[in-house]
Amino acid sequence: MKIMPYLFFDGTCEEAFRFYEKALGGKINELHRFNEMPPQEGGGEDNGCGPMTPEQQAAIGQKIMHVNLIVDDQMIMGSDNPQDYKGVEGVSISIGIEDVEKGRKVFEALSEGGEVKMPYQETFWAAGFGMCTDKFGVPWMVNAGDKPSP
Repeated sequence: MKIMPYLFFDGTCEEAFRFYEKALGGKINELHRFNEMPPQEGGGEDNGCGPMTPEQQAAIGQKIMHVNLIVDDQMIMGSDNPQDYKGVEGVSISIGIEDVEKGRKVFEALSEGGEVKMPYQETFWAAGFGMCTDKFGVPWMVNAGDKPSP
């Protein structure tokens, strides 16, 4: 079993995933746009975001319907969901890394242009830990070099 985060964005999904691809050292495996969807039965287009006017459909056409990013043997996925978008609340994406210096680099990359909530530093449980919210509003925790409990 794997647990895979699925993030929603307000039109910035592609930019965010290009950023994550670089920051996390991963590779975008799939990227599908809303305008690539075939017409649905009944003649309308169901884009997964609910009913839309033709103007809304045209505006969202180039936006991301689904993307996934592979990092080592893990996956993170996302989509643009411009209707009723409320941001990412009540959750952080946590990354566990063995190498403390690699953890620092990942933390610095993710926090670039965003907000550092807790600087990357040694704690009683890890050789390196930091919390940030990236420039897309996604909260992250980077934990590196776990210290065993006594």
